[in-house]
Amino acid sequence: MRKEQHHKSWNEIKTNDSWAIFKIMGEFVNGFEKMSKIGPCVSVFGSARTKPDHEYYELAVRVAQKIVESGYGVITGGGPGIMEAGNKGAHIGGGTSVGLNIDLPFEQHDNPYIDSDKSLDFDYFFVRKVMFVKYSQGFVVMPGGFGTLDELFEAITLIQTYKIEKFPIILVSTEFWKGLLDWIKSTLLEKFQNISPKDLDLIHLVDTEDEVIRILDAFYKESRLSPNF
Repeated sequence: MRKEQHHKSWNEIKTNDSWAIFKIMGEFVNGFEKMSKIGPCVSVFGSARTKPDHEYYELAVRVAQKIVESGYGVITGGGPGIMEAGNKGAHIGGGTSVGLNIDLPFEQHDNPYIDSDKSLDFDYFFVRKVMFVKYSQGFVVMPGGFGTLDELFEAITLIQTYKIEKFPIILVSTEFWKGLLDWIKSTLLEKFQNISPKDLDLIHLVDTEDEVIRILDAFYKESRLSPNF
């Protein structure tokens, strides 16, 4: 009897996995249709736990405002903290403000600064991550946790392996990122040679919103902006 019950539940799991393909396809189709219309954008990443009175929140607002004033839109993960700050800055600057929301049991809720027609909901992290990379002309990475690091290293890996076109990756806050960059250079690069020097060429470390814009503008000075397909 126990074998039969176990066999039945395993079959149900396999069936559910098969049907999940259609839900995944639906998220991709909806995302592609909406995101293909937004124009050139820069993704802003950072911690959902950063409070509105924190210096990094205020800096993210200024960074995002500068980004839209320079002609780009802003994409965030749609939630609170740095994500909210990014959408708020885009809203203040009168530019495109996109939120790619994820359904989580904690932390995540839509922030009020996303354009009403540019708020997308996802159940799957991997679908959401495709949208970030496919439709971004740059990553601005504020201080954050594991999710922020995940997005950062995935972008670096995709560029390193020529799966996507190059775009600038801008780390904001020397205080926060310097230790990680020092470890990457001294351990991954110099001691173990697990990466090449050129792998770090597109990573920039800055502290101000003006530096962010200078890097973006310099990179795209001779380029025609288009979605990163």
